[in-house]
Amino acid sequence: MESLTIKAHFNGTQIILDEPAELEKNSKLLVVVLPNGRDTESEEWFGFAAAHFNSAFSDDEPEYRFEDLIEVNPAYDGR
Repeated sequence: MESLTIKAHFNGTQIILDEPAELEKNSKLLVVVLPNGRDTESEEWFGFAAAHFNSAFSDDEPEYRFEDLIEVNPAYDGR
């Protein structure tokens, strides 16, 4: 399933989706809590960023090892 962004709200007891969505059983979800009173422009930018966040990564990203480095950064302090 491709990632998607669905608006929702918390009614004091549970999270309620604001729009219908067909989710596969045991779908992994990422919940981001927004402060009340967000202005419309900020919310639109947040929605855009959230909708495209997962497209920055894919399931087949290569795993690089230290031995794969061609040149070591002398300023890297190991964090």
